[in-house]
Amino acid sequence: MTLTENNSVPSGGTEPSRHDGADHRTDRPDTAVDAVLYDFGNVLVGWEPRGALRRGLTPRAVETFLHEVDFDAFNRRQDAGRTWAEGIDDLRRSRPEHVHGVETYLTHFADSLTGPVEGSAALVEDLEARGLRLYGLTNWSAELFHHAALAAPATLRMRDVLVSGREGLAKPDPQIFRLAIERFGLVPERTVFVDDSPANVAAAASLGLVAVRFETTDGFRRDLRALGVEVPPPVARP
Repeated sequence: MTLTENNSVPSGGTEPSRHDGADHRTDRPDTAVDAVLYDFGNVLVGWEPRGALRRGLTPRAVETFLHEVDFDAFNRRQDAGRTWAEGIDDLRRSRPEHVHGVETYLTHFADSLTGPVEGSAALVEDLEARGLRLYGLTNWSAELFHHAALAAPATLRMRDVLVSGREGLAKPDPQIFRLAIERFGLVPERTVFVDDSPANVAAAASLGLVAVRFETTDGFRRDLRALGVEVPPPVARP
């Protein structure tokens, strides 16, 4: 999970945010979507690291920590398999004044998870009811992944999950997508990959997956319907 990507500006529009250049809206059975490969962070479960950091740091100290540690880069290494003990040791050598910040984040990690993304659980149920195979491909520390199910039970509805920290690979490395395709028996042109990171979406599209950038669950519903997946439309709100 990456803080900068989670704060990226939505692309907008009503068409699916696909990046493979093909028209997937077709009734031909050989291209019908039969699987969805889900990112987790800020797609199924909300994540905001400041929620954990504020348990031990002042708001100003939180922002200083995020900037001076380059938290995106630091956390990306955790997602790619570095243990937290190794990460803290590395920081103790390079920026010892910020060890307390990392220890605070680790101790209070559950407070960084804000619960299910709005509407996500209902959409997972709708996809399951229509017989689609659901899988997860998440950038997440192996040591902290158990928190996902507690924060968003819909993550347990996946048939299987590939966790980056367990594999020593992280998105957008194409190898982790190849591993997911092979392990889950996916046909790329029949698999929707959804992620809030533009870099991850682009990497997935380069391997032939039907890649959609996530902005909201309602937007993803519209994208799926445009791709021929017959889920109910978003509920109109006053």
